[in-house]
Amino acid sequence: MDNQTNTRNLVLIGMPGSGKSTVGVLLAKRLGLGFIDTDLLIQENAGRTLQEIVDQDGYKALRRIEEQVLLKLNVQHKVISTGGSAVYSARAMEHLKANGTVVFLDIPLDLVMERIGDHSMRGISRRPDQSLEALFEERFALYSRYADLIVKGAGLGQDEVCEAVAERLCSDQP
Repeated sequence: MDNQTNTRNLVLIGMPGSGKSTVGVLLAKRLGLGFIDTDLLIQENAGRTLQEIVDQDGYKALRRIEEQVLLKLNVQHKVISTGGSAVYSARAMEHLKANGTVVFLDIPLDLVMERIGDHSMRGISRRPDQSLEALFEERFALYSRYADLIVKGAGLGQDEVCEAVAERLCSDQP
């Protein structure tokens, strides 16, 4: 990595359960970067859990808070694990892409369901009448649109996903 790419961030997007937080920590260690989990920043900012925000104020409130937190983020040389709904804010994604490479950790719906279990307890930002399948389809299009790199995680362990991302980053750099 040259000096200019040294200041860039690595932004992870994907469905809940795709490994953004776990793989993000592994990548930060492997690449010598800091790590930020924006879900934790949202909770710290709001003083409550993601699920409490959704339960008390609705999914749109969570998305508004998430957008504000992402737009305030002004960091360099970090791996940033975003919430699954970060892609609903074009402004936030443009802000993240301005100084970051966006990596979509792509896993199939059955793996999402296997990993997250009872999704009602995960603070997932979705319309009350929206099925997980419909949410998956809606978000897949957004993740694909914003991604600079797509890494498929099906059949891979977290260390293998970390390696796949690191390899792709090195081979895709100019």
